[in-house]
Amino acid sequence: MGKKTISTDKAPKAIGPYSQAIRNGSWVYVSGCLPADPVTGELVPGDIRTQTQRVLENMREVLKAAKADLDHVVKTTVFVTNLADFADMNEVYGTFFKNNPPARSTVQVAALPKGALVEIEAVARQ
Repeated sequence: MGKKTISTDKAPKAIGPYSQAIRNGSWVYVSGCLPADPVTGELVPGDIRTQTQRVLENMREVLKAAKADLDHVVKTTVFVTNLADFADMNEVYGTFFKNNPPARSTVQVAALPKGALVEIEAVARQ
């Protein structure tokens, strides 16, 4: 099975020359999800908790379009602009990955697109 582009209007459109996700066989590679409103594309106002919630809701929709879900996620990478926000991000993240959570890396970065506080990418397998 070859590479297939995944796209849904239930998550924010890509803001550059990339896909929301790519399916290749049983693997799904989800591009970094931002805390943007799917309808307006604007960043949701709020703190790290609010933004993490929106990011993972967006990711869930992209995975759904790929015929997968959060239970299929095997690895995530979390990018935050301030590691002092780690505990709050982690608490919200844990509500989405309650059982058998994926492997994860979390890194602090200088800045994220649109001034976001958090961005998360994922790899899933069915």
